[in-house]
Amino acid sequence: MRRDNQVLIFDADDTLWENNVLFERVIDDFLDWLAHPTLDRAEIRTILDDIERANSAAHGYGSKVFLRSLRECLSRLRERPATGAEHRRIDELAVALVEGRVELVPGVAETLGTLGERHELLLLTKGDREEQQRKLDVSQLAHHFRSVHIVPEKTVDSYWQLAGEHGLPPERTWMIGNSPKSDILPARQAGLNAVFIPNDNTWVLEHDELDPGDDGVLHLRRFPELLHHF
Repeated sequence: MRRDNQVLIFDADDTLWENNVLFERVIDDFLDWLAHPTLDRAEIRTILDDIERANSAAHGYGSKVFLRSLRECLSRLRERPATGAEHRRIDELAVALVEGRVELVPGVAETLGTLGERHELLLLTKGDREEQQRKLDVSQLAHHFRSVHIVPEKTVDSYWQLAGEHGLPPERTWMIGNSPKSDILPARQAGLNAVFIPNDNTWVLEHDELDPGDDGVLHLRRFPELLHHF
């Protein structure tokens, strides 16, 4: 049954456009280049994940923080500061991120166009404000949304504040995203409904467990499936 006159709040990275897959490609190239003499790829990845976890908590998200993590990982493994040449090589590996290329998830533009005729659409994304705005501009999707909100972190307070600012009725408001940690769980804790659309390349630090018995969460496989429900 299709719901009418709803408020749909969309995540951006890995919901509207591919994001983490770009980071994963850089990490693969980084591991190839690093070629550590004693640690295998999985062991190095565990070290990098720990560094990223600490840096995201201290410095936020985005390509600049990611580059910082790669450099710290290199220094830790080499047991010395990274050289200028090594810094330049890491920058070369991450050029796709730095240039802000955007690859839309299949069906996003068409689906948003139709949903916008039926419902009120908002965008809520986290990360570096300048970087997220640049990706949104390149995506050419901004015109679909009544308002755009870029926050450092998505917390329960973020959702409460957004709902209060726009007077959103919780029973008709849905957060749509790929991240259990940032999109689904805090939205549900704030009393909103949620739509979970998994992405195979979701960042490991965004993983979390969802309650399979929570009937306030709609589970879909692909973005265009939203048209069957809204």
